Amino acid sequence: MPNYRYQGRSSGGAVTKGNLHAPSADAVVEQLVSRGIDPLEIDEVSEGGGGEIRIAFLEEWPSVNELILFSRQMYTLTKSGVSLVRSFQGLSEGTHNKKFQAAMRQIIEDLQAGRDISAAMAEHQKIFNQLYLRIVRMGEETGRMQESFLQLYQYMEIEKETRKRIKSALRYPIFVIMAIVGAMFVVTYKVIPAFKGVFAQFNTELPIFTRILLGASGFTEKYAVYILLAMILVVMGIRYYVNSPGGRLWWDQKKLHMPLVGTIINRATLSRFARAFAMGSRSGLPIMQTLVAVGEAVDNEYVAKKIHEIRDGIERGESMVQAAFASALFTPLVLQMMAVGEETGSMDEMMQEVAEFYEREVEYDVQNLTSAIEPILLLVIGALVLVLALGIFMPMWDLGAAAMQKG
Repeated sequence: MPNYRYQGRSSGGAVTKGNLHAPSADAVVEQLVSRGIDPLEIDEVSEGGGGEIRIAFLEEWPSVNELILFSRQMYTLTKSGVSLVRSFQGLSEGTHNKKFQAAMRQIIEDLQAGRDISAAMAEHQKIFNQLYLRIVRMGEETGRMQESFLQLYQYMEIEKETRKRIKSALRYPIFVIMAIVGAMFVVTYKVIPAFKGVFAQFNTELPIFTRILLGASGFTEKYAVYILLAMILVVMGIRYYVNSPGGRLWWDQKKLHMPLVGTIINRATLSRFARAFAMGSRSGLPIMQTLVAVGEAVDNEYVAKKIHEIRDGIERGESMVQAAFASALFTPLVLQMMAVGEETGSMDEMMQEVAEFYEREVEYDVQNLTSAIEPILLLVIGALVLVLALGIFMPMWDLGAAAMQKG
């Protein structure tokens, strides 16, 4: 079981440190809270004991893990009745992320000057997105701050797992592509050149496949530097285009329809939409404000554009289901669930069900991705073997056949 080093603050305000064995950082948080200790910092100690693996990776801006831990700690502190100023003071002392620390100190100053917490946090939108800020504001207006931070913690924890599944799904196809490119490189630079001298001794016309292979190998060897530069320029151009507004919209739409992994990305994105919508609705946000916040939370420009169209449809007097149907984002089953939620006034519960439905689909798709890719991989490897057989071994077979005829 992993060993965690922690630093926390007791109910009396004293700083306490120690080590705990627990299955996860969240379990450490729960143990500390049960002892009356507010966690400030949690590090996983490596097996060799010679260093630490940061739970909250030190990045230029706070990572998702840092925001998850921050939300969990804010829930614990506000639930315990600790004032917001004291909560931020304790958390700012415990973080090693300089930008996060500076932001929390600025929030403390704003709170001490009489500003609301939502207004103070809104000054740091590179850290807290619109969904986060709107949920905090609703908690502030309804007097349920601890519930708001708990919802945000749970939402981001599930978000992290969903993103992890997507990365897991993409890792195998990327590995396969890299393996194929590596195999082609070895064939071009090692295998084919090794046979050039042999073929030169045949003093006969080589088969078309062999001539093509030798020509491609010679061209690649001669212009390798230029080919490499061209590839770098193409990659840089693609990245520049994808980072532009129009390119980002185009790419976000295309990746939802990519072979094999497009379905996984699509369902994970819609799961993110449904869960964020359910959280906003459960917090008491009006539907229009919820859709505005959710549009940013989905992290996909194309889906965000469709959400904007849903919002426009509702403004025109359409129902949520009618506007969602017009967007062509959802399956008939999901639209039925939305209709039930709209009719019964339990849209938050139905959208939660929709999110869980898509998450189950994503998990199933990820588990079956390997079996779907294997036939394609076998076909590609078979094609490479066939090309090598036709291009390299055919001249030898022809030479052998000619020698047998002379004999």
